Amino acid sequence: MSTLDGRILVTGGAGFIGSALVWALNQRGHTNIVITDLLGSDEKWKNLVPLKFADYVEAGSFREHLRHNPAAFGKFSTVFHLGACSATTEKNAAYLIDNNTNVTKELAAWSLEHGARFIYASSAATYGDGAQGMEDTNDELQRLRPLNMYGYSKHLFDLHAQREGWLEHIVGVKYFNVFGPNEDHKADMRSLVHKAYQQILTTGRVQLFKSHKPEFKDGEQMRDFLYVKDAIEMTLHFAERATTAGGLYNLGSGEANTWLTLTRAIFAALGREPNIEFIDMPDVLRGKYQYFTKADTTKLRAAGFTKAMTPLVESVRDYVQGYLVPAKKLGEG
Repeated sequence: MSTLDGRILVTGGAGFIGSALVWALNQRGHTNIVITDLLGSDEKWKNLVPLKFADYVEAGSFREHLRHNPAAFGKFSTVFHLGACSATTEKNAAYLIDNNTNVTKELAAWSLEHGARFIYASSAATYGDGAQGMEDTNDELQRLRPLNMYGYSKHLFDLHAQREGWLEHIVGVKYFNVFGPNEDHKADMRSLVHKAYQQILTTGRVQLFKSHKPEFKDGEQMRDFLYVKDAIEMTLHFAERATTAGGLYNLGSGEANTWLTLTRAIFAALGREPNIEFIDMPDVLRGKYQYFTKADTTKLRAAGFTKAMTPLVESVRDYVQGYLVPAKKLGEG
């Protein structure tokens, strides 16, 4: 039985994945949605304009009200907690612990106490360089070694949920490299597809980092690239069908593709010949760079998710031609 029939809370609902999730909920006829976010001074508010929802509350105000009165916002059937600082270069550890770890602790405890289905964004960044594997099991979490403070802030909540016995009742989704519409506000955290599109418009070429490991040629570093529309279908699966599933789940395409493959798909979507330049990787990134990621989606499939992933070339074409070229948001036109 779906848990989407009642009121739905989406934190980070103006952001990239959050607004895509609200769009997908709208596509399914759901509009009884409360959105929280930190709108700040960027333009992610534009992601909200085409969407249908019942109310918007600033995240700080929402948190403060819940602290003083847990019943302040009424009852929700499902909580999608996607709000977080997702900057892998953020160095303010105290901020990340409070914003990413502590807020998730508070919302998870509140959701469990009030009978709401709690689905939250963990991250593939918790796996670090992948030396300890990228299997989404609940029993080997202590082995993981995130490479940046963002990944560690996510890892700390996963460990907390495990200690509290919560992982049997809540779902943590580990998104791999997600790209797609509604990400244009993310500055340096935008996907290569968005950055490359802008580079091609202004310079006619795309810059990629050189490899600093001999086992990977330039441009042949590999990632599991996941289209946001597929990421949302996977996420909603845990509220629509796998409503009793608990634990951590990898959300990825299950394939590893090179940056060259992705970049060539972008040029192809624009009807242009590839023009690629390799540049040195900044020193600040060299020790924290993932050279290979690939989601093991066995556990996701075992939870009943049967939909096929959109092939990379097709998803890049949909994004570039359907959203970047016409400058459209999800839900527009």
